[in-house]
Amino acid sequence: MKVIGYGDNVVDRYINQNVRYPGGNCINFAAYAKRMGIDTAYLGYWGDDEEARVIQEAMEDLKVDISHCKIQHGTVTERCDVNLIDGERVFLPFDERENLHEALPLGAAELDYLTKFDLIHCSCYAEEEEELEKLKDMPGLVTFDFAVEDEFRTKEYLDMVCPCIDFALFSCEHLTDQEIRELLRKVNARGVSYVLATMGIKGQLLFDGEKFYDGTVHLKKAVDTMGAGDSYFTSFLMCLLKSGWKKGSKVDEKAIREAFEYAAEFSAENCMINGAFGYGQPIE
Repeated sequence: MKVIGYGDNVVDRYINQNVRYPGGNCINFAAYAKRMGIDTAYLGYWGDDEEARVIQEAMEDLKVDISHCKIQHGTVTERCDVNLIDGERVFLPFDERENLHEALPLGAAELDYLTKFDLIHCSCYAEEEEELEKLKDMPGLVTFDFAVEDEFRTKEYLDMVCPCIDFALFSCEHLTDQEIRELLRKVNARGVSYVLATMGIKGQLLFDGEKFYDGTVHLKKAVDTMGAGDSYFTSFLMCLLKSGWKKGSKVDEKAIREAFEYAAEFSAENCMINGAFGYGQPIE
């Protein structure tokens, strides 16, 4: 099996601790999949700065393949600034610098490279929506994290993204059960085979177009909740892949139940690590 994260990379800066960590949804995906023993790669633009090396060095140490990434000269790596308070991350104002590196477009070389993977993961934060159409006919599965913001749930956004993907994740802790079920049905109706909602300590809900499945939660006193959702989604997907899930195939209930259980434990354990997946360095 080979999987790849395509899209965003950021540096998570813990302002009240003066420490920075590699992060970003697609980078986190690559790190977690690698930790599960999967052959993993990452594809995206790097900023032309020292902070990009924080992320690159972590990927190199984990032996995540970054050989097809490119540097966008004259740009900087995006920062996600937070304060860590009693294990919970508190987000600070958005990085508004003007010379952040852009999304990496998919040319012929990148598309040829991506045909080699069993699963391609992307995210709403990657700003690669216009490239997703090029992935529709890929032999591998395409998964997408819609996160929590309402701007990624509009009719226009769903109409653009959903026909291009096989599996969608939504963070839905703030919604009622009825609202979650309506959202999952709406996304499935747009062509997404599997739709998963995470609801914090209330668990998860998966819809396969026919049936809803309730997940499970393993509660632990968190050291750091950064990456909790990313680690859950990644480990859930990797379990399904290991069970034999392929494009166009159906996942049986036993595999879904096993994925729920494994992902709950994997994400709970990840909350005992500083940063999304470690590799902290002092902010300079």
